[in-house]
Amino acid sequence: MDIQKRCPHFCWELFKSTFLISAFTVGGGFVLIPLLKAKYVDEYAWITDKDALDLVAIAQSMPGVVAVNASIILGYRMAGLTGTAIALIATVLPPLITLSAISYCYDIFAANPYIQLVLKGMQCGATALIVNVGINLLKKELKKKLALPIAIIVFTFIANLCFDCNIMYLILFDGIIGFLFLRAEKYN
Repeated sequence: MDIQKRCPHFCWELFKSTFLISAFTVGGGFVLIPLLKAKYVDEYAWITDKDALDLVAIAQSMPGVVAVNASIILGYRMAGLTGTAIALIATVLPPLITLSAISYCYDIFAANPYIQLVLKGMQCGATALIVNVGINLLKKELKKKLALPIAIIVFTFIANLCFDCNIMYLILFDGIIGFLFLRAEKYN
């Protein structure tokens, strides 16, 4: 999309929002989903709910850091190569700054019991966000009342939880099933 068609402050909003999401995404790629949805779907309405889920699914299936992959896709979708550069820089800066500060003071951080407690609290919060995303996705699929997507969810959950199947194999398997059997318009 042409940047000139966007509001005059679009590049700054893209940078600022992506920077903040990157700064507060603690816990991996799954935590990114509710933050992307809150900012880009609910607040700015730059993309739809389905677009956000598709973006994260693509980002997770590619090698590399999910947040960086998602920002590259989002930036390109919003404003082409300029948007890609803005979103990429905004995504990489917070961890670069944080890791630089921590590496400089590593011994202090590693031995500090208060820092350890803060990190444990952040892990709990990240877990809650991941569970919330899972429940919301399941509710959406249950409302559609389509057997195959629900079967894929249940199979993947049981295979990972009970049989400790490798998540990459499960995602690959789910992708193949989706490609072969979820082409009908009713699944969109």
